[in-house]
Amino acid sequence: MMRTSVLMWGIIFGSIGLGFFTYGRKQKAPLPLLVGVVFFIIPYLITNPYWLVPTGIVLAIIPFVVRV
Repeated sequence: MMRTSVLMWGIIFGSIGLGFFTYGRKQKAPLPLLVGVVFFIIPYLITNPYWLVPTGIVLAIIPFVVRV
């Protein structure tokens, strides 16, 4: 059973993932596209908000730190 906090964080991270996915698709950049897809999937795989939030923050930082 999903908690409300996981649902809300999933909506927030899904919105961020949509932004990364759209940017990666339009710019033909593979890393933001991949991070966007991972953002769509992680709320289904990680059901603990104490693990979901740090994972989402690390995923959001990856495209800015790693240059491909």
